[in-house]
Amino acid sequence: MAIKITDDCINCEACEPECPNNAIYAPEESWKFSDGTTMSDDSEKEAVSDEFFYIATDKCTECRGFNEEPACAAVCPVDCCVPDEDIVETETELLAKKSFMHRD
Repeated sequence: MAIKITDDCINCEACEPECPNNAIYAPEESWKFSDGTTMSDDSEKEAVSDEFFYIATDKCTECRGFNEEPACAAVCPVDCCVPDEDIVETETELLAKKSFMHRD
């Protein structure tokens, strides 16, 4: 499942540079698939949150293929990076998403 950032977020920015998919964005910041990936889709998607950092779930792979655990959760000082129960994906699906976004 994707990771989400809860409203306990203190906007410390610790998680943002840790994401290998560049899936974490500042409040009110729009996101693009092309940010930090090999995808050419530069179309801007609407920000998910206007109050705290958020994860573009379409880009989140739970760090599969990069790290043993989600990097955002590992560095979050308030433990607000948690699994999103509404978006459940298998290991195979997460690795396929990673391969799709990071083509060699």
